[in-house]
Amino acid sequence: MVNFALGGGKGIKKGDVVRLSANESAKPLYVAIFNAIIDAGGHVLPHYAPDEEKGDMRRNDSTSRHFYENASDEQIKFFPAKYLRGVVDEMDHSLFILADRDMHLMDGIDPKRMMARGAAMKPFMDWRHQKEWKGKLSWSIAMYGTPAMAKEAGLSEKEYWNQIIKACFLDEKNPIAKWKRVYIEIEKYRRKLNAITPKVDRLHAVGPDMDLWIKLGEKRAWRSGSGANIPSFEIFTSPDWRGTEGWIKFNQPLYRYGSKITGIELEFKNGLVVKSKAKTNEKLLKEMIATKGANRIGEYSLTDSRHSRITKFMAETLYDENVGGPYGNTHLALGMSYRDCYSGDVSKLTTKQAKALGYNDSSIHTDIISTTRRTVTAHLKNGTTKIIYKDGRFVL
Repeated sequence: MVNFALGGGKGIKKGDVVRLSANESAKPLYVAIFNAIIDAGGHVLPHYAPDEEKGDMRRNDSTSRHFYENASDEQIKFFPAKYLRGVVDEMDHSLFILADRDMHLMDGIDPKRMMARGAAMKPFMDWRHQKEWKGKLSWSIAMYGTPAMAKEAGLSEKEYWNQIIKACFLDEKNPIAKWKRVYIEIEKYRRKLNAITPKVDRLHAVGPDMDLWIKLGEKRAWRSGSGANIPSFEIFTSPDWRGTEGWIKFNQPLYRYGSKITGIELEFKNGLVVKSKAKTNEKLLKEMIATKGANRIGEYSLTDSRHSRITKFMAETLYDENVGGPYGNTHLALGMSYRDCYSGDVSKLTTKQAKALGYNDSSIHTDIISTTRRTVTAHLKNGTTKIIYKDGRFVL
């Protein structure tokens, strides 16, 4: 995480400032990363929080749940601008460790309050992106498995950690060297995708659970992990949201806002979600989609089954959006686009220009995943077609 993931695969430099975020369940990894930053000559901005769990009716062991149950509208919308502006100005890297004590912490909380809080905190996200686009900030996310996460995934703790070990190549003598070799393989396909992208009008993803059209848009590029997210095997882009048409079902649950949403189905027309449903927590899904800009696509992604060693459902988006298995996976994100999927100099891309190119903006960016069979065909501007992905593999 310190000597590879941050810095876009190069690691940190002496004197770099790293904001390290984690909660109590991740303490062993937090301590190891903290110490590794010091050993690399860096400085740490610690952001360490207690574990949180819902508890029973008589007890609430969570500051977050208490906040959403009891905070006033003024408190929900409070944004500590001076403090967070200082954090962004100070840090060169941001590293976040996922570790959940309670996978259903926010069950029953009014979704509108959570969406309002996300909207209030959006400037913090915007400031980080602006610094990243200038090449002055890198970030990465890792996961530390907990008993609650393993239980939610239907795995023993040993099985759960075996997936983490395999996914991150921790069973290799030199994990960093292995990551670099894998990224060379992924980069070959990314370059091939970028070579044909200027010729592509739309992508058509067809399978038992989808019939979806994605318009790539002008000046688009495909990107891949390069250290942002460990593990990461996906190749993704941010399409022109205005050209999304069709329907898709997601066979993987979505864990968001401390709740589990299952059986998600979406239908798009003229780029907008016109129908949405879910088997569980449908109200939360609909409130999320009702948030400004969250009824539009912000990302489209494919993972090749040959690159990922993740074969189990992990109940965490970081892993589930990178699952390999027989058909790899596809995921799309509702909400915010990644402007760094612009093929030009993103630091010079204005908000007005991004909007004109069909990049979406929102306080939401929610990845939803399907692992079922699909064929993705590129429909070129000259009227011809080319299959780019079939049965879990790129076929460029």
